Amino acid sequence: MKRQRPRLSLDLLRGFHAAARHLSFTHAARELCLTQSAVSQEVKALEEQLGTPLFTRVNRTLRLTEAGERMHRAAGEALRLIDATVEEVTGAGRALSITATVPFASLWLGPRLSGFTRLHPEISLRVIASNDNLDLARERIDVAIRWLGDDASRSARERLCDYEMFPVCSPALLRSTPIRTVSDLAKHVLLDFETVRSGRPWYDWQLWLEAMKIRGLKPAGSLRFTHYDQVIEAGLAGSGVAMGRWPHLATYLRSGILVAPLGQAGVTRLGRFYVIAGHGPESQSTAAFVSWVRAEMNQDIKKRRGPAVKARQ
Repeated sequence: MKRQRPRLSLDLLRGFHAAARHLSFTHAARELCLTQSAVSQEVKALEEQLGTPLFTRVNRTLRLTEAGERMHRAAGEALRLIDATVEEVTGAGRALSITATVPFASLWLGPRLSGFTRLHPEISLRVIASNDNLDLARERIDVAIRWLGDDASRSARERLCDYEMFPVCSPALLRSTPIRTVSDLAKHVLLDFETVRSGRPWYDWQLWLEAMKIRGLKPAGSLRFTHYDQVIEAGLAGSGVAMGRWPHLATYLRSGILVAPLGQAGVTRLGRFYVIAGHGPESQSTAAFVSWVRAEMNQDIKKRRGPAVKARQ
């Protein structure tokens, strides 16, 4: 007679999985808020249902048998899938995951998030700052704020704002050595951001010079940084001229602690930022966050003076 397949209890699987991860009934019991004997009995019951031992006991320590190793892997995958599905269905116990480029997350998004949490204290957020285009489904990301070039086909509904680059510096630096034309940049130290994007090297100043069709500019010096916020800190300190980005520096330009000396003549547009829905159906939390991001950006657009107004020199 063919042996009937046992119907395994989820509680038994959780008890076994915890014991297998810790290789200790005592530590598993603490995690599950059970007694040590209860976890031991759960494992014993599972072994009896399967008809094979899952642990061996060597010198008072637990080791997984070959069958135990296989069950550990299978139980882990199954429990993760069940927990993830429960979170998606109920929205409980899970933070809203947001991804954006590192500069955007550091300079624009991060400083404003306290405003969102004041409006929605019930929503927990997880911000994943990455310059890579992460797989939204695999990483279980709810909202992506991404830069795409003009050749990308995205709908106007998803569009957030233009993405622009232009030279910026501190007002004090500008007073000491004015910048009225592009050729005046040769009198300054250029603060550059270098990184890798999509497997290719990226240098802000090189990108800007190529876009502006400027050749042969030889600055007084250069400083390169691998984090964009370091570039901006150096610019605020008057160490040189940085390559500014909009909307990243909207608050800095509005407050006047950074200025755009070439005004609109120094602006090049790289594309646009978009708000892209993530891996699952839009939840109320996702909708609230997207609405808040759009409102914040629209305020910046309305208040914008930045590169459109040439700084006094």
